[in-house]
Amino acid sequence: MTVFEQDSIFSAVEDGPTSIVRSSVPAVAALETAFPAGVVSAAAERESWRKEVHRPATHTHKWWAQRLGSVFRGILAASVAQDEQDAVDCYSNALRLDGLVVCDPFAGSGTTLAEAAKLGAKVVGRDINPVATLVQRQALAPWDRARLDHAFKEVESQVRHEIDQLHKDKHGRPVLYYFWVALAKCPQCSPEAPPVELFSRYVFAQHAYPKKYPASKATCPHCHAIAIVDVVRDKQLTCHACGQTSDLVGPVNRATMACPQGHVTKVIDALGGRPPRLRMYAKQVLAADGSRQYEPIDDFDVALYAEAEKLLEERRDELVLPVGTLDDGHNTRQAIRWNYRKWREFFNARQLYSLGLLGKAIRDLAPGPEREALAALFSGVLEFNNIFCSFKGEGTGAVRHMFSNHVLKPERTPLEAHPWGTPASSGAFSTLYQSRIIRALEYKRAPHDLVPMGDTSERVFGLSQPLSLAFGDADDFEQGHASAYVHCGSSASFDLPDESVDLVITDPPFMDNVHYSELADFFHAWLRQIQPFESYPASVITTRHAEEVQSADPAEFGRAIAAVWKECARLLKPNGLLAFTFHQARITGWVELVKALESAGLVITAVQPVKAEMSTSTIKSSAADPSNLDAIVVCRLVGHVVPEWPTVEAVRERALVALRECQEAGIKVGYADVESVVRGSILALHTIPGNSLAIEALTGAAEGAVTSAAAALDVCSNRK
Repeated sequence: MTVFEQDSIFSAVEDGPTSIVRSSVPAVAALETAFPAGVVSAAAERESWRKEVHRPATHTHKWWAQRLGSVFRGILAASVAQDEQDAVDCYSNALRLDGLVVCDPFAGSGTTLAEAAKLGAKVVGRDINPVATLVQRQALAPWDRARLDHAFKEVESQVRHEIDQLHKDKHGRPVLYYFWVALAKCPQCSPEAPPVELFSRYVFAQHAYPKKYPASKATCPHCHAIAIVDVVRDKQLTCHACGQTSDLVGPVNRATMACPQGHVTKVIDALGGRPPRLRMYAKQVLAADGSRQYEPIDDFDVALYAEAEKLLEERRDELVLPVGTLDDGHNTRQAIRWNYRKWREFFNARQLYSLGLLGKAIRDLAPGPEREALAALFSGVLEFNNIFCSFKGEGTGAVRHMFSNHVLKPERTPLEAHPWGTPASSGAFSTLYQSRIIRALEYKRAPHDLVPMGDTSERVFGLSQPLSLAFGDADDFEQGHASAYVHCGSSASFDLPDESVDLVITDPPFMDNVHYSELADFFHAWLRQIQPFESYPASVITTRHAEEVQSADPAEFGRAIAAVWKECARLLKPNGLLAFTFHQARITGWVELVKALESAGLVITAVQPVKAEMSTSTIKSSAADPSNLDAIVVCRLVGHVVPEWPTVEAVRERALVALRECQEAGIKVGYADVESVVRGSILALHTIPGNSLAIEALTGAAEGAVTSAAAALDVCSNRK
């Protein structure tokens, strides 16, 4: 039985799904006139809760803002369909894009590439970040299970025993997790005074549902024994070891700390210009009966960590270790304020040694797609094995990875996991091999899709082709020797001929502060030493690039994205279509976007709403008006026939109808969604030749239309 453990719903149907072949893009596509937003969004809603299960090929490694495969399957289907029913049929059956070339200039995790390849198209993927290129290649690459398992076992034979020996207790039991706390000296006390342990509370392990399971573990601030407390009822703990009673509240309150003498200091000021020192105080061990036990740190644990420090120093030159420093940026600034300057400072000595052994073993494997897959897996393990991770608690995956925020946020109570792991581990190389690589392999061999069935969406096998593409360079691709051309570089310049692409389907960056390169450098610092594929830029010290399309400055954003749209217009065949998903809270982002499209010779022919990524993510749910929908912006080259929708009133009504269809399909529509879709629809008029309204007039009309559309949909803003 596979990881999925589910048969196709067509398995009992004798003739199976209908085969539909399309070899051209219609002059007017359903994506422009009658996109089945409700049908696609309903499938996407189910996918959004377990993206890594429903689309595992594009989730072998961390990438940000990973879009939903169901949405991009829907966009592709509607791009070659004549009307809404045709689009639903294409989406729900075995569609084949015979001979069509699909390009994604902002390929990210490879969602477009995978969905297009599953439909039989030839694919071109470009991203300016090499870490993203690595993720895309994993989604498409042909893997051999026997060679993959052989490579895994070869790595295991070289590193597992030594890593295991550094993660055990004095009885020889595996230690799943070590609990650490950051230390800081009170600048107002004498230098001999002990450091302050930066706990905000002394409870360090509780259940994900504490009201139902209130029994939790706390560390005694006096002797570090472990006490059981009721987090619902108790305000204090009484230590059975030293007999002292302590408050559960620790010395840290937000950004300040209080020493035992009562001096209050900002934590950052107390660090003294260095990253915080760390102290182990507890561990979770795996008992012989399979239970997990919490115990305090003892002399054996301290000596074992010292042994790891010694081994790291002795064997540093032969290990794969991170290189490079952090550059200032929105996403790195908080870590730099805590005095983290080098990527190696994100790991303790035992993590550096263990991961260094693992990286070396993978680096030295024979070249091939299986080595590349294990290199990507190793890189993915890094996000769960560093001192910016924390403990999520019991009843859930134990490790809260370092990218739970879109900034590099230092942890005052970090969690150190077992990097090779056991079957009971979270975020370990051995467990992620099964849940990421093997799951992706089985999916690539027999992809499944979510298809509407009555009032729900069901998983269906047999609609898509296996994902096992031949890679090649531009010449190989043009001559038909490769079905995938995936390259790292600026999308403002492709080495492909004019009019060589049928569809450009993408998800460009938004105009905001989140620069993925600042975060991806964390992985790149290690991958440079491994060089997972031949053209990986190992000599480049950062993935930041002058031509990145990512800026909070409207003019910079507009300039960078206009260069890409111009190149896409060059690549498109005369009858080709460009479509992308977009969501922008600030209207200036929409203004710059439409100006960039108009300058590139592209006309927006439709703006359609569709389900976006999971709206319950931490970052989205913290917003006053969280977004749940993206806008699909559909474009043609100037001179192509434009569907009739030339007035502000007509555009507003069209957007209202589409948003209501989403509501009727059970998709939540928030105020930010109305803003984005309605604004985009009205500002799109700027790109239509002969439009007489200035961009300022369209901006004003868009704001008024948002208010009236929200009222019609009975949607209110939560902003004060």
